[in-house]
Amino acid sequence: MAVSDVHPIHVFESWQVWPGSYDNPPPDGLYPIPTPQEMIIDRTTPITSMGSCFAREIKRVLLAKGFNYVAEETHHPASVHAGAAWERTYNTFSMRQIFEYTFTDWRPRIRWWFTPETRIVQDPYRRIILYDSVEQAEADFERHRMYSRKALTTARVFILTLGLTEIWEDIEDGSVICLPSGPYVNEGGDMSRYRFRVSRYEENLANLIRIRELLYVHNPHCRIVVTVSPVHLWATFRRDCEVFSASCNSKATLRAAADEFASRYDNVLYFPAFEIASIYRPLLGQPVFTEGRENFHVNQETIDFIMETFFRYYGLRPSDEDT
Repeated sequence: MAVSDVHPIHVFESWQVWPGSYDNPPPDGLYPIPTPQEMIIDRTTPITSMGSCFAREIKRVLLAKGFNYVAEETHHPASVHAGAAWERTYNTFSMRQIFEYTFTDWRPRIRWWFTPETRIVQDPYRRIILYDSVEQAEADFERHRMYSRKALTTARVFILTLGLTEIWEDIEDGSVICLPSGPYVNEGGDMSRYRFRVSRYEENLANLIRIRELLYVHNPHCRIVVTVSPVHLWATFRRDCEVFSASCNSKATLRAAADEFASRYDNVLYFPAFEIASIYRPLLGQPVFTEGRENFHVNQETIDFIMETFFRYYGLRPSDEDT
């Protein structure tokens, strides 16, 4: 049991107090896990994932360790980051739209962008996915919807990694583009119908609830593990604050939404990837960020530590991880 001079009549478990505080032992290199945690995975459990850059790292580690990762549409370059060709999805609006086009008849008013100079067809709602013609785009998208549905209905554990709260929204129908990037934007495509804004707690929570509703209808036995990506914003579109404050706001908003989301539903669990990277690793005196041009990313040692903790949380003993 933990020691507290401040609250001597209360009995705390070791994971309830800050390691090294007062007369409590310092961090021992194993992230504290509240008990009991339900074991929801083994190597046969169908698992898939969606989200920001960190979702790609989750997929890579699960595949490398021989887990039953549900990977559809593997011929498509956009599938390298997730369970299907969703590419990287940074905000909960894009995630919700994936579920809506997979399971409903979601149709934004502008379905495709046409680049002004090269006349390439670009998908505004997935990160820089390009086609030579509308016919090619529509045929590929229909195949993608089929693969997306297969991935989301096959998985028994769905890992959702939340990234940021900044969005670019269509002012006419409310649809949210992935990013203002790619050849359409670079060639001067009309962006006048899109506005930038910072989404807030209630909206992000509503998106998560909608995602669960659709998943539950079509795959009621699937568990959701929601986490906040430890990868920070490389840049912010905001003009009222600098990148550090913008990144902190995004993570704090999403962390609060994820907490409420997990507290409402028995089939939703929260995994503290962000806390492991931003608090626990620094407490150990370990570097967190990678070096070089992408120094807003977490380094490989931190990724490995997060995934080792994930296995301890949800099913595998450390001695089983490489067997």
